[in-house]
Amino acid sequence: MPRISAATVAEHRRNQERRLLDAAHEILRDTGDVPSLREVGRRAGLARSSVYHYFGSREDLLNALVRDVFPKWTERVTTAMEGEVGAGRKILAYALANVHLVNEGAHAVATALASLTPGEVVDEQAAQMHRAITEPLVEVLAELGVADPEGVSDLINAVVHASARALEAGKPIEQVVANLTAVIAPMADDLQDRARR
Repeated sequence: MPRISAATVAEHRRNQERRLLDAAHEILRDTGDVPSLREVGRRAGLARSSVYHYFGSREDLLNALVRDVFPKWTERVTTAMEGEVGAGRKILAYALANVHLVNEGAHAVATALASLTPGEVVDEQAAQMHRAITEPLVEVLAELGVADPEGVSDLINAVVHASARALEAGKPIEQVVANLTAVIAPMADDLQDRARR
């Protein structure tokens, strides 16, 4: 039986899986490429054979990363929005939180998953993740009485995606945030003003 480095076998397994997920995320953030299980094991300080005890394939690893990253992404966006007063500020907080998460490398997981296994399964996963992330924005827009909250949410997200592409192309975060704010803040304020009339 292998030596464990925790109080229980279950805790040891959780710790090892966490090391592997962290290593995979670092590689994705650093390279933008889907890591091999060998690379992940090397980065985590584990033999490739040990990695297979946790993940049977790169697809399994990436799906585990999705399950790990996107709930945190959704929570971070929701928390940013809840910390603001007024719908206009909440909309801007939504956009900025997403851009900061992209800057921190969280977006690499979705990009890598899509590049590895394009098709219906990935498309449905992407759609579910998108719905979970955009739900708080759609709710704020609906509260403002926007006639098509999903459509307006798509437009806001188009600006967020353009900002993400600018980051990935090497624009500094400060410039991307300034540009995003210049577009989203007046629009969000206008939506809030219309709702008050």
